[in-house]
Amino acid sequence: MTMLMRAPKECGSWFWNLDDVVEPGLESALRTAGRMSEILQKHSLLEPDALEWNWFEVGKGGTGIHSRLNLVGHTLTDPALPNSLRACRPNGHPHAEMGEIIVLGSGTWFDASGTAHNEYRLVELMVSPDEIGPSAELSVYHDVWGLCDFRGNPHPAIHAANAPRLSSALRELVQALGVEAELGEPTYYGRADSYELEAADIIDGRGPDLTDAVFG
Repeated sequence: MTMLMRAPKECGSWFWNLDDVVEPGLESALRTAGRMSEILQKHSLLEPDALEWNWFEVGKGGTGIHSRLNLVGHTLTDPALPNSLRACRPNGHPHAEMGEIIVLGSGTWFDASGTAHNEYRLVELMVSPDEIGPSAELSVYHDVWGLCDFRGNPHPAIHAANAPRLSSALRELVQALGVEAELGEPTYYGRADSYELEAADIIDGRGPDLTDAVFG
């Protein structure tokens, strides 16, 4: 079985500020997640199967409580879904609010021979149910989107089989949301550049070796 290394921080992310584009709140956030997930599903990048989020209290901060809801019998556009999420509110914190919601699921990547592989959390979609500032973010943590793997080995066939799918999805997300994506902050593992990852510096035929950090 082919395994991918997952970096502990993203190697690329794209952020959408959705002020003046969609309404704030949980229902709107889930509708946004549904629209974005349809595009990601079309490119076999994310098949949603669960939602995860933390709880916080206004003026107090995080509660340290984490919730997960499996999407069994639900779709992201199910009118009953918002109340199912609210029903997870911890009993000891009746005024707790939901933090950013991560849409979890699996996606498909292709190896150098063109063989498809299923990978959990291949991409990570996050939406904000905040009543003030609606937003969304897409992050990637694996090396299949870059010109080199995390060891610095160029892998043009893998890049060609995967990166264009991500680029196409990002362009469609921008069109669907009606607002351009802001590029996320760079990390040790990479950074976004337009609709792809910034190209690694190739020295003597190799990119940087990033495996001195601990991968999960």
